[in-house]
This record gives sequence, structure tokens and C-alpha cells, in this order.
Amino acid sequence: MGVYFWIPCAARGGDYLLALTNLPTCPGLFYGSIARDGVLSRMRIPGGILNAQQCWTIADLADRYSTGCLQVTNRANLQIREVHSEIPPEVWNRLQELGIASRRVEVDPIRNIMASPTAGIDRQQLLDTRPLVKAWDDYLQTHPELSELSPKFSIGLDGGESASIQAFRNDILLAAGRAKSEIVFRLHLNSDTGILIQQSQCISVLAALASAYLEYTKNRPRIDGKKPRLRHLLADWGAESYVERVERNLPFILQRRSIDPSARAIEQSPHLGIHPQRQPDFSYIGIALPLGRLESKQLRNLANLAQNLASGTLRLTPWQNLLISDIPNSQLFEIEQQIADLGLHSSATRLDSCLVACAGSSGCASAATDTQSHALAMARDLAQKLTIDGPINIHFSGCQKSCAQHRPIDITLVGIQIERGHETIEGYDIYAGRKDLPFGRPIFPAVSAAEIPGAIELLLQVYQRFREPLESFGEFVDRQAIDQLQELLNTENRN
Repeated sequence: MGVYFWIPCAARGGDYLLALTNLPTCPGLFYGSIARDGVLSRMRIPGGILNAQQCWTIADLADRYSTGCLQVTNRANLQIREVHSEIPPEVWNRLQELGIASRRVEVDPIRNIMASPTAGIDRQQLLDTRPLVKAWDDYLQTHPELSELSPKFSIGLDGGESASIQAFRNDILLAAGRAKSEIVFRLHLNSDTGILIQQSQCISVLAALASAYLEYTKNRPRIDGKKPRLRHLLADWGAESYVERVERNLPFILQRRSIDPSARAIEQSPHLGIHPQRQPDFSYIGIALPLGRLESKQLRNLANLAQNLASGTLRLTPWQNLLISDIPNSQLFEIEQQIADLGLHSSATRLDSCLVACAGSSGCASAATDTQSHALAMARDLAQKLTIDGPINIHFSGCQKSCAQHRPIDITLVGIQIERGHETIEGYDIYAGRKDLPFGRPIFPAVSAAEIPGAIELLLQVYQRFREPLESFGEFVDRQAIDQLQELLNTENRN
């Protein structure tokens, strides 16, 4: 029996049935996509914040219509994997009533609105972006013409939190900063434009930016069968010309001036573990989800935990983990114990806390390797052999596209096919450090999947043996000449 999706869409004359064979490539909630392990449905969660009732409903949905397998994505979406049963209209209606499904189906495919998972609770924040996330989502829901935007059109709102999202790739980023005595947002279009925007102006500016981009897409041919991205507009027009066109449709002049040189630098801090909130006597705890994976029963129990011992709020992160916020400090010991009872942990110094991987060959036709299983197997193997004392981020990418992570991090493995004798096997080119784009510095070429744990173990042993005091892994790799680093690896390997 095939899998079908009922699509509640008044604009198309009411509900209609979409067969599995007609599902689109890019997943949404109402329009799943076909992966190798079944149909994948993606829930768009603006800002990544869920309440307990929403979590219970999602867990029930996953149990009834799939195998109960959920996954947090690198935009703080929540994916339901292996959907195997028809999902009827009343389920979609219930999700809309609870605010976990777009009120207007047509805008559902647009990328999730990204914000720091610590918005409103971060002691370092300059502005609370949660009202802006809601306001922009409301704007999308009430302007159906924006459904014609590219599904990859992405907005990020950074309020100056320690758990900053500024390093994530977004078409448009508004980042809070100080300009003399006031706090404003600075507009980034791939890079800093130098334009300052008042908080009250943000939605008007985002709407004008989206409208100008939409007009551009209508007058340009498709690229590889897809709508032009914002980067294509910027390549054609340039950022300044784009902003000038936008400004013509605004009732105010955009400010162009420098941020106060004394403004803080971006200080990324670990979000896993326990952290005090800006609200006195309350803390949040960051919980590790290896590769973002979460069982429906774990989600249900975490929601129960948050409801009973905190404010009932779970926050999904772009690092594919989650937070429980608003925990009275008197309840921290109890909540840690119950998290451990669910088979989860909050440590930032375990390798399974620091993994990022794309869907891999199990879910994507472009991938050369099964990244998800290789990443988890490596973490399990190395957990028995070494201990790390600080976060080391490891990224598995099934191909050169690097969908899961767009910037160099500590260690990146890029999937390839390796010819060994008369057979072709899965393997990786391994890069380290952040000095050379796009993946870092080449360290080990053509390593088979079976040899990955040994190669990463060797790299980490060299770091732990030869690093300077308080030196991070990335700093250690980047200060070495590549031939010096190879010599250290060879020496350690011989020992």
C-alpha cells in the first residue's frame, strides 16, 4: 500500500490527496519527500521553541504514522522520518490549531526562521528576538504572494546571545549590536552591509527585501530547474544596488554608520550543560542529541520533565540538540538525573555531542557514503579508547555540497568512492582546522569508512599530546605548517 498525504489547501479548492510518487524533493510538513528509509516530513518550528502540548502531539503523530523516529535539523526544524501511513486532514488541522503547522500551507516550504535557542533567556543578549520571529512568521502567513519565494530563502535573527547564530549561513541576517548609546540590528547579505535598522523597522525592511527578491525571481530563468537564489540576485545587482531598490519602497531612509568600536565581539559559548539565565535563580540545560536523533518516547518524556520541573518549554537548536529552559535552580539535580534515565546526557566533551552529518546515502541520492551510520560508529568506537576535555566538532558530509555544515569546523570528512582492487568502497577525504576553505586543511586522503576511527583517534592524540595550554583543536591545527602537522602524525603513528 502506498503512502499519501492529505493537503488542506483552500487556495486549491479544498483538501486533496498527494501520492507518494508525486512528493517533492525538498520536504515540508504538508509535502513530505522520499528518502531511502521512507517518506520524510519536516516540521518548520520558527525560532525552534515548542511547548509541552506541542511536543506530546508530535510524539503521538510520530508513533501513529511512522516508526517514532524524529530528528532535529541544522535549522532547528523537527523531521519525522519513515512515515508509512496516510495522514488525514484532521491531523493537519490539529497541528495548525496548536501552532506547529503553517496556517497557510503555501508558505510551509520556505526555510525555517533561525534564531538563537537562548533568545530571551541569555545573560549576554542585547535584544530578545522572539517577538520578531513571531512577527515575521505572521507576515509570511498573511502574505500568500511570498509563497513564490525560493524554498531556500532564509532569515536569521541574532539578538547578541552567547549562543550566537551569526556563523550560520542565512540569505538575510539581522544581528543586534550597539551603535553609540542605542541597540540596533545590522543588516548582513552574505556579508555586513553597514546598514543599521531600528527594531521597529525590522519587519518593514524584511518585507521590502523579500518583495524585491521576489520580483527578481519572476524576471529570471530558472537555474538547474530551480528558482534563482538570493546569491544570484547579489551577483547580478550587487548588495548596494539591491538595497537602493529596497529603500525606494520604504517610508524611511536606512541608516549607514559604524557600530561603536567598543561593541562586544561575538563570543560563542557552549550551549550544552547547565547555564544560568538572565532571570535570577533560573537556569537552562543543553541536552546532546547525537546527529539530532530523538525517539518519540524521549520527546514525550522530556516534555513531561519540562512541564513538571520547569516552564514546559523545549528549544531546538541549529546544532541539532535541544534545551530545557526556565529551570528553578533547586530542581537542577533532579532534572539531570531524569535526563540520564532517558538515555541522554548534557556533556559537551563527548564525541557524540559534537557530530554533524548530512542525510548521507540512506536519505540522499547525491551522497557517496552513509554518513549517519559512519559518524555514530566512529563515536562509539572512540568512546572506548580516549577522553576529550573540550568540544571538538566533527562534520561528515556525503559529498562536496556540504549541506549540513557550510563553514570549516574542527574536522570535516567528505565522502568519496574509493577503488580498492576490483571493488569500490565508501571512504572519506579528511580535513582539519579552519584556515583553508571550503573544508579546512587536507590531512588524510581517501580513508576507507572502516579506517575512520583510527585516523580520527590519531589526530586527536596528536592534539592532546602537543597542544599549548588552553589551546583549542582548531587553534592547534591552524598554527602548524602542514608538513609539521604531518610529521607529528607520522611520529605518533610510529609510537
